[in-house]
Amino acid sequence: MGAQGSRRLSGAGRGARVSLTEDPMKYICLGYLEPGKFENMSESERNTVLDECFSYNDELRKHGHLLAEEPLQPPNTAVTVSWKNGKVAVTDGPYAETKEQLGGIQVLEARDLNHAIQLISQSPGVKLKCGTIEIRPAADISEMIRESERRRRNDTSR
Repeated sequence: MGAQGSRRLSGAGRGARVSLTEDPMKYICLGYLEPGKFENMSESERNTVLDECFSYNDELRKHGHLLAEEPLQPPNTAVTVSWKNGKVAVTDGPYAETKEQLGGIQVLEARDLNHAIQLISQSPGVKLKCGTIEIRPAADISEMIRESERRRRNDTSR
């Protein structure tokens, strides 16, 4: 991002906004669902939750806070890839056995962790008790990448 206090344009092409902000941070929001909670709702309840959540996400996007979102298929569709005994091992199912299931992720842009908490706490999914959302700051590994690129350029033995 630019220098502190700089102007930056985001969301170009769909109601672009210009804001005077310090460099915002990215936060990864992991949405966990209680098994059966959503499936056991009536169609009307489910539609209400979906409509309210999608409407709130539209607002987050409009104001430049929601950068990406991806819902996940159920855990029984997952595979886990690891390295065992000198070769790749693929196991059916999710890596962690938990009561709640990871349902999707969102990438938010916020001023700080308190701002990210404020944005997520206003989500209808939280208010309607659809599950729990874990918020983690995204790691900036750009310097690690640059260092690796330098090492790889200098290592001609590969």
